[in-house]
Amino acid sequence: MKPKNLSLNGSRLGVSEVVSIVANRHQKVELDTKTLNVAAAARKFFDTVVEKNGQVIYGLNTGFGPMASYILAHDQLLDLQQNLILSHAVGLGRNLKDDYVLAAMVVRLNTLIKGQSGVSVELLQHLQKLINFRVIPVVPEHGAVGTSGDLVQLAHIALAILGKGEVVFKGEVSKASAVFKILGIKPYKLKTKEGLALINGTSMMAGIAALVCQRGLDLLSLGLRNACLALELVRAYSDSFGEKLHAARPHPGQVTIAAAMRKMLKSSSLIRDREILNKNANHGKTVNHISESVQEFYSLRCVAQILGPIQETLAKAWSTTEIEVNSVTDNPIIDLAGKKFLHGGNFHGDYIAANMDQLKAALVKLTMLSERRLNFFLNHKINGTFPPFLNLDTPGLTLGLQGLQFVATSTTAHSQTLAYPMHLHSISTNGDNQDVVSMGTDAALLADQVADNAFIVLTIELIALCQAVDYLKVKNQLSAESKKLYELVRQTLPAIIEDRHAQPQLQALVDKIKTYNSLGIPDLL
Repeated sequence: MKPKNLSLNGSRLGVSEVVSIVANRHQKVELDTKTLNVAAAARKFFDTVVEKNGQVIYGLNTGFGPMASYILAHDQLLDLQQNLILSHAVGLGRNLKDDYVLAAMVVRLNTLIKGQSGVSVELLQHLQKLINFRVIPVVPEHGAVGTSGDLVQLAHIALAILGKGEVVFKGEVSKASAVFKILGIKPYKLKTKEGLALINGTSMMAGIAALVCQRGLDLLSLGLRNACLALELVRAYSDSFGEKLHAARPHPGQVTIAAAMRKMLKSSSLIRDREILNKNANHGKTVNHISESVQEFYSLRCVAQILGPIQETLAKAWSTTEIEVNSVTDNPIIDLAGKKFLHGGNFHGDYIAANMDQLKAALVKLTMLSERRLNFFLNHKINGTFPPFLNLDTPGLTLGLQGLQFVATSTTAHSQTLAYPMHLHSISTNGDNQDVVSMGTDAALLADQVADNAFIVLTIELIALCQAVDYLKVKNQLSAESKKLYELVRQTLPAIIEDRHAQPQLQALVDKIKTYNSLGIPDLL
């Protein structure tokens, strides 16, 4: 079914909408007519001010940054805007993912349409065309410090609007000018302030953050499902996720996770009531040893207490990102009602930077939790039930999942190294004009890397859990949700019995877990 077009008005763009426009290549953006009229009125006011030439307005008739004290002549104002783009489109390094650039374009269009940036309707429509045709500018990774916004990276998007630089179109990298000819699009000529309005903002970091938030939700869902399956395999007691236990410590995230666990595990035949233990225990006058575990390891028993803070961190990052993508983040901005310009620092990216760093740390913890449960199931000396490394053939001759544990260990360690908050890496730049910077885009990109690592480790844990299901032969006793998860894995990766070259299947499963969500996401936000 053809996706419904997304209408932008600067106020109602959500994380889910950003994800949708990126995921559905045939979905188009529309510009809300009422909001477009406001943008037109703001531009008309702006042009009136320019004609009078009686005010000093940063970025309109001044230089930029430390050179703002240079006042320019009226006939230099258009050259100033083009010079800004050409001088700042100097990013280097690997190219950003097309998805992140597209997300940034949508966010930038959404904020510019609000009318407080002073851009023309023609510019808004031009950016709309590039989005709808999926003409994605090539944007290098390095360059943004996130304080006058994402200047360098957004300049590469602006460069494409001018018909310069390179773009990705239909999967191929081409010159923007060549693609414009194919589509019948004329290169845009910047009006006063429009160059500054295009690059002076947090749209790159906010666009990336929106997609990272969705990945965080996918990972939290997978981590929760893995935990529930693990609890079934150890025949855990139900009181660890019981309603009364968590009501006694009612942190919102903890309560939410425990409720989701109860819902998922309701149909399981393997989860036990603690009364069973009490009935089977041999109470006497002397110390005696029972064969059953009284309590599970923390990685099993404390799932809600560990995932709860992660859920709350994700919810906060999600909310902050939605505020940001609907905000005016350039400078100066127009107060149309007051007929004046407001100079300030809405372009500073610390909100996104701090929340991406917090989400990144939460995803590292999620990864560590998964790695510890993996170790439990692979170490027969600890679990006391399963063969070494869940070897389903001949231990000693065949090695089971031993190699995969090395991958999980090294990947987890990599994420731990990335956990340091990027927004604490402030380095003064721009002639010390930007003396405290956010590093917001890099914070979002590092959170994305940690998310990638988490998908690898959680998939490896899931592979081990499915091996344990096969060893115990309990597929039909699993909860309905865990059985669907097991079958999802087995569609791509058969049980590893004899040693074989399974790496292609393993990578295919990781990729499938990243993109395939037929199981649905529990109500976690």
